[in-house]
Amino acid sequence: MAIDDAFVKGVYDACVEAGVDYMEIGYLSSEKAFDRKEVDPWKFCADKDLRRIVSDNNTNLKLSAIADIGRIDFDDIPQASESLIDLIRAACYAHQMDKAIELAHHCMDKGYETTINLMAVSKVSEHDLDEALADFAASRVPVFYLVDSFGSMYRESREKYIKALPGKVIGIHAHNNMQLTMSNTITSLMKGATMLDATLLGMGRGAGNCPIEILVAFLKNPKYRLLPLLKAIQEQVLPWNNKIDWGYHVPYLITGALNEHSRSSMGWMDSEKKDDFVSFMKEMHDYELLQ
Repeated sequence: MAIDDAFVKGVYDACVEAGVDYMEIGYLSSEKAFDRKEVDPWKFCADKDLRRIVSDNNTNLKLSAIADIGRIDFDDIPQASESLIDLIRAACYAHQMDKAIELAHHCMDKGYETTINLMAVSKVSEHDLDEALADFAASRVPVFYLVDSFGSMYRESREKYIKALPGKVIGIHAHNNMQLTMSNTITSLMKGATMLDATLLGMGRGAGNCPIEILVAFLKNPKYRLLPLLKAIQEQVLPWNNKIDWGYHVPYLITGALNEHSRSSMGWMDSEKKDDFVSFMKEMHDYELLQ
């Protein structure tokens, strides 16, 4: 389903009015990685597309884009002075940390703010994670994002990673398989994380993410305003909620509890058996035993 400009503009305006610090407006990808006929322009975040929405973005809101390792060529990243993007987030798995650092350093040298977002942390062995964190600690990249891709992590494990990187800014990106996004985000904040990811009505892949309206209501920080976010939810997000499913559902709970990728639960949710939780649990349990 195509995302039209009205949706993006509505969310952008809400973020500006609500005092949100950063809006991730899409991906930064090379044209050869995707076919423009098959994906939205927000897979590329080209300047001409951004300007249709934000003009010169003469606001306090900064724009960010996510870059997947292997889907962006260095030569396709303009100088920050020539781009409306302020922050580039390099998303990687543990074995790609060296490539993510190289990408982030390249972006920093072009004038961008950068983060490295380490995905699927709950699946990484302790040895591999220690190596990845050591490599990151030695880099110039200032911000490390812990990504709970499967919605499987508890606060104790999050605290460990936050303490492992003194001197670095820590971010948290939580998924809601076990309805812990809000709890884990707030706990991470209390333990020192200062960059908190959240989305309108928790909108996101599979079980979705931490709902920004709940986070803002909880923080009670006068910097942020709740009403513009509620307006965007009412006018932009709810119509999508009638077309596609996201957020907590039992199949997502099952993959979260088993620390498995949500692709299995998303496939089940798209089938006629979406409400047959018992069969899905049995299927996933058998799958786990085979691992």
